Amino acid sequence: MSNKKVIAVAGATGAQGGGAARAILADPESGFTVRALTRDPDSPAARELAALGAEVVRADFGDESTVHKAFEGAYGAFLVTNFWAHGSAAQELAEIQVLARAAAATGLRHVVWSTLEDTRVLLPLEDGRMPVLQEQYNVPHFDIKGEGNELFRKAGVPTTFLNTTFYFQGFLQGLGPQRGEDGVLALNLPLEDGKLLSGVDVADIGRTAFAILKGGASFIGQTVGLAGDHLTGAQYAEKLAGTLGEPVRFQSVPYDYFRTLEIPLAEELGNMFQYYGDFDREFTGARDLTRVREINPALKSFDDWLAENASKFESN
Repeated sequence: MSNKKVIAVAGATGAQGGGAARAILADPESGFTVRALTRDPDSPAARELAALGAEVVRADFGDESTVHKAFEGAYGAFLVTNFWAHGSAAQELAEIQVLARAAAATGLRHVVWSTLEDTRVLLPLEDGRMPVLQEQYNVPHFDIKGEGNELFRKAGVPTTFLNTTFYFQGFLQGLGPQRGEDGVLALNLPLEDGKLLSGVDVADIGRTAFAILKGGASFIGQTVGLAGDHLTGAQYAEKLAGTLGEPVRFQSVPYDYFRTLEIPLAEELGNMFQYYGDFDREFTGARDLTRVREINPALKSFDDWLAENASKFESN
């Protein structure tokens, strides 16, 4: 173990970090080992990673000294921040600043940063087609990560920028088909007819990050756009129908209506889907499925993911 390169994995008990940690731990011949960063090393998820062979350490993005200590002696890192834990762009920016400073100070040789586009590049705030949120963002959890990219560059951190996308898991977490008053299942999404929605199995974020770390220096400075499929709402509905064994119709929900729903961060999500729709060619065009499969041959399509997760859907 001592001659293996240590990969510090941020958010190791979460979806993205957990996927990265498990991918590394599942390949004992890779030459890497995992240092799992978590705020609670005694949590069940942390204990599970320890049982798989990870070194579990406490690190709190609000306490820079703990992050610095967690990075010391590591070769590289998979880094991610969780906007959804607090919903604050300002807090996420502070966390990214901590990660970039600590990565530079400890001399990490390769960081894979899980990020997203800054929507303001294509959609200036004065455009007016969607509400400006938190005073200076269209889609805060996109924009602040895109803004954070420059922090790693300015700090001189050798970084690969991994642009993620919508998780297929969202269909199991409130966005899946719902039965209408007429008894027919409907996939209700704030996405216009014919527009593409890029999706990915969240575990493929970690698997692709691991492949990039194995690929080494050739990936440093590159941006890799990640997706497992590019499908329209109707295509997602058709594939879900095949899994559920009954028809599923796609119902486009107006963005403005979606933003008024009484769900957490409805405006954030509404703006996100509008960005997906208004800029679907640019967004999907930045995610070359062929290239991603060259990096991560195990990349799951939506069909692959559905086959693995069919039993988790309930047809009520």
